[in-house]
Amino acid sequence: MAQSPRNGSSAGSAGSQPGGSGSTRGAERRPDLARRRGEELLIGRLTGHGRANYQFRVDEDASYYVKLLTSRGPRTLWGKDLERALGESETQPKVGDLVGARRAAREAVTVTVKERDAEGRVVSQRERHAHRSLWVVEKVSFFAERARLARQIRDEQVDVRAAVKARPELRSAFLSVRAAEEFAARKIHDPADRARFLELIKGAMAGSIQNGEPLPAVKLKAPAKESSSTAKAPPEKNRDEPTR
Repeated sequence: MAQSPRNGSSAGSAGSQPGGSGSTRGAERRPDLARRRGEELLIGRLTGHGRANYQFRVDEDASYYVKLLTSRGPRTLWGKDLERALGESETQPKVGDLVGARRAAREAVTVTVKERDAEGRVVSQRERHAHRSLWVVEKVSFFAERARLARQIRDEQVDVRAAVKARPELRSAFLSVRAAEEFAARKIHDPADRARFLELIKGAMAGSIQNGEPLPAVKLKAPAKESSSTAKAPPEKNRDEPTR
């Protein structure tokens, strides 16, 4: 039995479309639909988490699970990155807390695919490239706050100075918006194109903030060292002094 890597949640995939030419348009839409479903925020009460073989099967590889009690019933998410997501979370959710979980990104990994015989013994193995989901797991209050911050990025009437004073971590986002505005003013002459460009920039930044991705820290540049040409020259010797 071939064992494939397990990186997603326990949620089943959508059913297949009927065959024939009429299913072409549906097939074209499925990748985008799957992407949106993968990025959706799943909210529930955290009832347990820990290391275990995938799907709790002895013949599967080691993974990590998060159990949630949602409005639609129990859900179990699977993925090795869930352990990091919980350990590095800002809100440090505990069992019993109301949390949100979302796939934030994917990273390329190399996984080992094992071939087993009828008795479950590994008879061969090979490596192949795959993608691992990167998760964000936080208390629901975290996502509510991120949604509010995302609205501030989009809002043209927001008081930037007051917003940065209240949330210094937004400084880099507003600096990026300002840089985009300056670029658009210099390079994009049509007002409608300029507005669309800025809306795309703000939308992308607001989306990453709302999805729970880490806010970049602003790194202050170290003062430039004085160049040799501008360095203070040694005092000129008196021409009357003897050469030594």
